[in-house]
Amino acid sequence: MTAPTPQAPKLKIALGIASAGRPATLLETVTYIDSLQPHPDRIIVCVPNLDDAAGLSNREGVELMVGPRGLTCQRNRIIEAAGADADVLIFLDDDFIPAPGFIPRMAAVFADNPDVVIATGDVLADGILGKGMTQSEAIHVIETAGERGEQVTEVYNAYGCNMAVRLAPIAGHGLAFDEELPLYGWLEDVDFSRAMARYGRSVRISGACGVHLGVKTGRQPGKRLGYSQVANPVHLMRKGTMSLTRALAQIGRNILANARGTLLNDPAVDRRGRLNGNFLALSDLLVGRASPMRILELSQSSNREMSSTSIAAKRR
Repeated sequence: MTAPTPQAPKLKIALGIASAGRPATLLETVTYIDSLQPHPDRIIVCVPNLDDAAGLSNREGVELMVGPRGLTCQRNRIIEAAGADADVLIFLDDDFIPAPGFIPRMAAVFADNPDVVIATGDVLADGILGKGMTQSEAIHVIETAGERGEQVTEVYNAYGCNMAVRLAPIAGHGLAFDEELPLYGWLEDVDFSRAMARYGRSVRISGACGVHLGVKTGRQPGKRLGYSQVANPVHLMRKGTMSLTRALAQIGRNILANARGTLLNDPAVDRRGRLNGNFLALSDLLVGRASPMRILELSQSSNREMSSTSIAAKRR
């Protein structure tokens, strides 16, 4: 008589969303996720201000917390909140719409493969590459795609808009998102993925699908992001979570894309601002002061410029 095949243990799944400046988008996404079955065991939302989560303060089943502004800071607070009461934590952007099978597919792969420590799903459409998408458009894309077979393949890094992590190695090795990557945290997903990959497999799960809306509101201005596109790869290279070859390739692609977009007057993206930020970071790199944290100074100077312009306009 053949012994029965042991079933994989049922894992506790927490879902975490870090958001800022997009309360309507956040509310719409959480409402959609809340309607999915099976439901995640916990939904944890971290915002820098309660106004950023309007409509969610009294939502049953949603754990709302306030943390320092910045994607990496907020995600670290979510990790702390998840604590020992969850096995897997799925990070979603506030504008990522998962297919109904997304969460169970993720849970099954982590349960069946104890060596998987970080995973990402398939993005069926990404509005960040264009003008952005609405939730109804995303749901249409998901329904049109239908069910997909589950295939697990190795991947260099997870895509931050949908990234599932096993919490045991994070707690066991004291891992955290790098809070020296401020605000939007450009390439925080690559940095964290490579840190996690030291302790297990990093995979893509083709059957776990979703759509990234690429909502344009609440994102940092082009100049700041452009600075990060150069300074952050250099920072990761110095840490050892990105090779010199990958860092140079990443920087080169960004500069070329921004130069091309500037010449073609790309209406969807502030390519001129990004290119300006690229060159400012390269200039700082030459004099030895390039740092991801410099965008906070750019943020302050940008706010001062906006304030001066506003005062001048009132005087006129």
